[in-house]
Amino acid sequence: MTVPLATGQTRETFWQISHVEEVVFYFFAFAAVLAFGWGVYQRFARYTQGTDDWFERTDQLGTRIVEAAKIVASNEKQFNRDLYGGLMHTFIMWGFLTLLIGTTIIGIDIDLWQKALGNEPFLSGPFYLSYSLVMDAMGLLFVVGIGMAIYRRYWVRNERLWGKHTSAEDDLFIWTLFLLGVGGYMVEGLRILGRGGGSESFPSFEIVSFVGWFTARVFQAIGISPDLAADIYPAMWWSHALLAFGFIALIPYAKPFHMISSFANVVTRDEKAGVRLPSVPADLDADSGAESIDHFSWKEILDQDACTKCGRCSSVCPAKASGRPLDPRDVILDLKQYRENLDSGGDEKTIVADGGSSVIQAETMESCMSCMACMDACPVEIEHLKSFTRMNRQLTDMGEIQPPLQDVFQNVMQKGNTFGDPNRKRGDWTEDVDVEVADAREEEVEYLWYVGDYPSFDERNKKVARSLATILDAADVSFGILFDDEKYDGNDIRRVGEEFLFIELAGHHVESFQDCDFEKIICTDPHSYNTFKNEYPEVDFEEFADDPMMPFEIEEGWNQDGEVDVLHWTQAVEELVPQLGLSGNELDYTVTYHDPCHLGRYNDEYEAPRELVTATGCDLHEMPRNRANSFCCGGGGGGLWMELEEETKPSEERLREALEDTAAGSEIEKFVVACPMCMTMYEDGRKTGGFEDDIEIVDVAELVVEAIGEQETAGL
Repeated sequence: MTVPLATGQTRETFWQISHVEEVVFYFFAFAAVLAFGWGVYQRFARYTQGTDDWFERTDQLGTRIVEAAKIVASNEKQFNRDLYGGLMHTFIMWGFLTLLIGTTIIGIDIDLWQKALGNEPFLSGPFYLSYSLVMDAMGLLFVVGIGMAIYRRYWVRNERLWGKHTSAEDDLFIWTLFLLGVGGYMVEGLRILGRGGGSESFPSFEIVSFVGWFTARVFQAIGISPDLAADIYPAMWWSHALLAFGFIALIPYAKPFHMISSFANVVTRDEKAGVRLPSVPADLDADSGAESIDHFSWKEILDQDACTKCGRCSSVCPAKASGRPLDPRDVILDLKQYRENLDSGGDEKTIVADGGSSVIQAETMESCMSCMACMDACPVEIEHLKSFTRMNRQLTDMGEIQPPLQDVFQNVMQKGNTFGDPNRKRGDWTEDVDVEVADAREEEVEYLWYVGDYPSFDERNKKVARSLATILDAADVSFGILFDDEKYDGNDIRRVGEEFLFIELAGHHVESFQDCDFEKIICTDPHSYNTFKNEYPEVDFEEFADDPMMPFEIEEGWNQDGEVDVLHWTQAVEELVPQLGLSGNELDYTVTYHDPCHLGRYNDEYEAPRELVTATGCDLHEMPRNRANSFCCGGGGGGLWMELEEETKPSEERLREALEDTAAGSEIEKFVVACPMCMTMYEDGRKTGGFEDDIEIVDVAELVVEAIGEQETAGL
């Protein structure tokens, strides 16, 4: 039976619902909220079983929450490299939040304002009209966003959305949201039609609910009368309410929990995650590896729960693209699945090992290049590299590492360099350059230059060292090196798990720096640059001062306030361009430039190398994957030293991209790098990929030196 049209501009929330049903409704609402609260409590209580993190992640909590809200509200990470995905997520998130807020307003109006305080409803008149318009508009965006997600997942079948952890949970999540969105409009349409009271026109003010109005017209067009709409309404209302309650109750126990865990993850993020790594206690018996799932920190466990299975990390991972057995998403979700199985009474397993039934295989971790592409792409700030390093430390502690890597460790411990050559020969490259290279241990210099292993011992990279020495001399600045007091910086052996050797190297270099008189440190290698700038200042040397195994006597931190400028050489030389006298037209090569991970993604330096390349007159063309989206050469994370099975080497794929996908195509003459490891990997890829006759690998420094030579020749 129809109910006469109400005269006020409002809605009756429990229209056609009896008082008994209303009581039942509140019972289910209370049960859903209780289940939700208990589930969230259990989730966060589980995090406390993880180890403490190495630094305070909840300091300045108010500021952290505000910053996280800005990131989440703007969906900036979702738009990264994916406009469609960004719009889709924005529509879903803001539509969902608006509907949640709207439902809360109804609850306040009915339960607090009317029932508790005895007032007339405030959801009426102009406020109700505005409310209805906004709710319908944002609800429509929500449905459109869900439709976009369904289209991408099931019609287009976007590859990155599917993987070993794809399950019915994912289907249930997206279709539940779809039914909630569409079901809400069906309930609204039936209400508008049913409250017409048998008249041919609907309540005129309800037109502001334009989607519900349209739905009511559709129901009317297919022959549903106002009487039938009123009869159907309770069943539809209850189905919608129960689906909503079920969704709320299950949020902490399934994929929807990412709505909470992801925000918590963004709040507690480390803005330098990966750029710096957590150190280990001086106590050799301390839990620093991954012997059990509870050896992971609470933040690492939160990372696992925050993963939405979006596959963005997998889609940009160069190891996965090269056919190595690493999928960053699967590693995080494998750990989560194991933890949940263990918490449910499952069997305990070894976390990471070489072979056997471990959760993660050693070769998976060996495949990681530490390029941080996964972390840069992750929309919820998962710190993959931190968990990966923990597992690498476990492998190193157990001695389950490749023989070539063991040789590198041995070389560094005995010789001070990764090549195993006598360290007294570290400065021999200076004998073949027509420039006097000062000994920074004996005289004051402006630039203390850390040359690095490859420019010191590798013949190809020695040319780069000589070029840079020539550049600094041409700029008329004083510079010097440490000669045999320089050792390997420790960056990559730290990322493959050898933490104590890294600390020993850090202590040695800090003592060496303190014995020299200089203004700035410059580095040839971006890996060294990152380590000196971001990691040495984090080391608590005092904790290791009494350790007889550590050959240093430092009892305080180094450069914690950034009083010493640490620069990559391109940053220093960019400032010296006016002193070099380049006119900008010395060279006419067509070139492309490769962003090194440790200079670009790690430290956000993209322009200095490009400024130097263009200063020489070269015609620079960008590869499709450039700057933060650069594709790793494959040498990071120990990849330079390990033997790995690959379908296509990352260096070969990158050279192919330079010659085929760049606008200039085969006209590219030179592939320009700014990293000694990149030089080594691309020279190798040029040979193994058959590109020797197609392109030349050069360092930025070599271009600058050639331009200086051309400029001097022109001056003659």
